[in-house]
Amino acid sequence: MTHHTAARLIAIAAAAGVATGSSVGLPAAAAPTSSAPTVCHYTWGSLAKTDRTSTTGPVENLRSGRHTCFDRIVVDLTGRAPGYRVEYVAAIVQDGSGAVLPVRGGAKLKITVNAPAYDAGGNLHYQPTNPAEALNVTGYQTLRQVRWLGSFEGTSGIGVGVRARLPMRVTKLTDGTTSRLVVDVAHNW
Repeated sequence: MTHHTAARLIAIAAAAGVATGSSVGLPAAAAPTSSAPTVCHYTWGSLAKTDRTSTTGPVENLRSGRHTCFDRIVVDLTGRAPGYRVEYVAAIVQDGSGAVLPVRGGAKLKITVNAPAYDAGGNLHYQPTNPAEALNVTGYQTLRQVRWLGSFEGTSGIGVGVRARLPMRVTKLTDGTTSRLVVDVAHNW
């Protein structure tokens, strides 16, 4: 950075009321301030996302997380990453029984994972203590409820109550013998 460029950045920062550093390199004005609003840009959309790949590696766990611009649900699996169908639906319907199951929120998201929650021997690998509250999402900005729907004919279902119909994306990650299906739901449009 030239002396002229550094001096210009310091002058801009001073005019904005931001403290600057006197060391060589970028002035302190280049660092974001805690009062600056976070701007999130999404290109995800809210239409159904699908991948038809199937796997026999069982679902091992569900996790969730809060991030600056989105809330996240992670499905942990053994083996390669499975296919999926993630879509907003009018009602959360349990596969097999056809029972309509309520979820809190203004919109309903159904996650179908193309993998069972049991292994080839029929041994169950994942079953939450309370399927209606499979994950505690209290205090999340977008997620309102995560409900385990169970496994049926080699697929597993998750019903998600969302604040509103918001953009979402799906990512598959594999690292050796385990994989993850990651569903992110944006905080806003």
